[in-house]
Amino acid sequence: MAYEEPFQVSWAHLDGNGHMANTSYMLIAIDCRFHYFATRGVTPAEFAKWRIGPVVRRDEVDYYRELQLLQPARVRLLVGGLSEDASRFRIVNEIHREDGDLAARITSLGGWLDLAARKLVAPPAPLADALRALEHTADFEVLPSSVRD
Repeated sequence: MAYEEPFQVSWAHLDGNGHMANTSYMLIAIDCRFHYFATRGVTPAEFAKWRIGPVVRRDEVDYYRELQLLQPARVRLLVGGLSEDASRFRIVNEIHREDGDLAARITSLGGWLDLAARKLVAPPAPLADALRALEHTADFEVLPSSVRD
């Protein structure tokens, strides 16, 4: 399943050079991820009930084209890697300009943290299913589990 949502570059997204700041790309990507989970019934209330949250080991941002004030764009969410138990993930967001050109790609490698035990865990089935339902990148790979006995 492809998940995509539009946004418009706002004043708050800009840096001193008048184009979208690097931190703004990350914030757009993170919002898109949580919006997607909510469409699958995995709301902030569910995360709180399960007492788990995402933990990111690494974020990478590749920049291709500028985005400027009031420019319409869209952000896509894909999965680039997932362990069989969904405890480890590689999430990819692609940000495209209105003309279709790729502006940036954000790749995050992470897992799920049990907030009480402070250890990595496999997520509950609804969250794992949401990850599995995402469209795969061309270089998708099965990742090792984050869960240790």
